[in-house]
Amino acid sequence: MIPEAADAILLRSMPRSVLVLGSTGSVGRQTLDVLEGLSATHQVIGLSAATSAAQLSAQAQRWSPEFVCLAGDGPAPDLPSRCQLFRGPDGLVELVEAAQADVVVCAITGAAGLPSTLAAAETETVLAIANKESLVLAGHLLKDATARSGATIVPVDSEHSAIYQCLHGRRKDVRRLILTASGGPFRGYDTERLKSVTLAQALRHPSWDMGPRITVDSATLMNKALEVVEACILFDVTVDDIHVVVHPQSVIHSMVEYIDGAVLAQLSSPDMRLPIRFALGHPHRVPTPAEPVDFTAFSGLTFEEPDRETFPLLALGEQVARQGGLAGTVFNAANEVAVDAFLKERIPFSDIPVLVGAACANTPAQDAPDLATILSTDAAVRRQTQALLPQPTP
Repeated sequence: MIPEAADAILLRSMPRSVLVLGSTGSVGRQTLDVLEGLSATHQVIGLSAATSAAQLSAQAQRWSPEFVCLAGDGPAPDLPSRCQLFRGPDGLVELVEAAQADVVVCAITGAAGLPSTLAAAETETVLAIANKESLVLAGHLLKDATARSGATIVPVDSEHSAIYQCLHGRRKDVRRLILTASGGPFRGYDTERLKSVTLAQALRHPSWDMGPRITVDSATLMNKALEVVEACILFDVTVDDIHVVVHPQSVIHSMVEYIDGAVLAQLSSPDMRLPIRFALGHPHRVPTPAEPVDFTAFSGLTFEEPDRETFPLLALGEQVARQGGLAGTVFNAANEVAVDAFLKERIPFSDIPVLVGAACANTPAQDAPDLATILSTDAAVRRQTQALLPQPTP
């Protein structure tokens, strides 16, 4: 048996405080699963949820954090006496400022996570970002904040975590980044067939266990489109430096091709706990209780080009990445409204790209100078997209 790594010994001697924003969502719950095995090296200092007060209460009873926030309306959660409670969207920012955590896991879904992620970037922390929308909407503000504070961004998306691990700081020698995509549950469908898919079908992802919105985004390839924009910002590259390839087995999470032709890939089972563990330990590797990878089970790995005609949001996302400014805000806001309508079965699956495309076509290119402009644009696009939805029957 290999002796205990020096990194593990160092981590144990310097316990880290962890703030989990969005602790009741899919990534938040998986983060707490990972932390169950890291009690010697990590301490949960704060938790937040939008509206899941009962689940937040249970998490607070288990972890006894110093700070808790319920961002939405509703009765206050039942908390241990030591917990300080913050309320509302502003409470999320107050929670970040009060916690001053060593690691902030940004796992709030959608644009709602932007203000608290920006607040965390203003502190000297490891910013474990699962909230890709923060980078899509305000990547320049986020990177400016981390430059001021000394915070380190460590991506939690499996694809960007893979690239981050493969780069090893050698960005000047990179030819291109290769983002892998599972293809979602409708890989191989044509446009006509997509018109009749059901919500239940869209929520049956073939590889990953995720929340409803990101599962639908995977089915439309919107998730990959957002990841293209995110990769441009995270790794200071252009769209032309990124190649998307469909890899249905979801074993290779992404790759980096270097100028000498060498390609480095990060491989593992499709489990979000692995990139979460990497981010929690950064810059050290944290030992895992999981069994070693069985490479004999990874036979028949395949790759194919994405179908941009059937799934137009990917091509639209690449256009958004080229445009910059407020384009990412418009793109994401319209999608959040459209996906919510689909989840409520108000529109068919095939209407999602139609609504997003209409929003992007009707919005002129503009810069994104500050958070207030981004948030006001986000709200306006949501109203405009809502107005295009069919009215619910009385």
